[in-house]
Amino acid sequence: MSQSDQELLARCAEIGTSTWADAMDTLGIVGVTQGITRRAGQGRVVGFAVTARHVWGELGDFEKSDFAVGRLVAATGPGRVLMVDAGGACISTFGGIASMAASKRDATAVVIDGACRDVDEIQETGLWLASRHVTPLTGKTRLRLQSMGEAVTIGGVAVAEGDLVVGDDTGLIVVPRGRLEEVLVAAQQALEVDGRVEQGIRDGMSFAEAAAAANYIPASTGGRG
Repeated sequence: MSQSDQELLARCAEIGTSTWADAMDTLGIVGVTQGITRRAGQGRVVGFAVTARHVWGELGDFEKSDFAVGRLVAATGPGRVLMVDAGGACISTFGGIASMAASKRDATAVVIDGACRDVDEIQETGLWLASRHVTPLTGKTRLRLQSMGEAVTIGGVAVAEGDLVVGDDTGLIVVPRGRLEEVLVAAQQALEVDGRVEQGIRDGMSFAEAAAAANYIPASTGGRG
């Protein structure tokens, strides 16, 4: 990863998902995933998306080699968030062994619109992982790796290779890489407004007074409300 990308990720890591979501709202960008829950790992993760798509079927529909979880693990690394679109299927894409291998590669995070298994083992590895489902059902002969590096959908949000992904205790967001600088400016402005509201409250203002002073929520002018 280039020095400039590392510096960009460091700036982005200072901002939580709620602030990113507010910034994207102001710009009309859909970027908050739905139905994806963190299963392991702690704190905030920030990285650039590496995309993959699994197609799914019944037991025996594919060869074991079609699962290709080794290719998924190989795509992980520092500053990378593996985003796997499994169509929301309740079939495991990642388990304990794959998570151990990804953690050995210093993977930033793995996100699956599908399922994982061996949650206790994943938690032991320290890997930050989020998924739609948890199930003991293996992906071997049920899942086939269809593509890598192409656009996917995760939690209802379109994700392209290289998009910014931020995950924390509140949720998971995706910012299109082509609009990242624009959204980052809006997010930093929103963060500054939040800071002024917080400072006003510390200085003894009521919430309404501090919010109005910072133009966070303008003071009511009456009417029906």
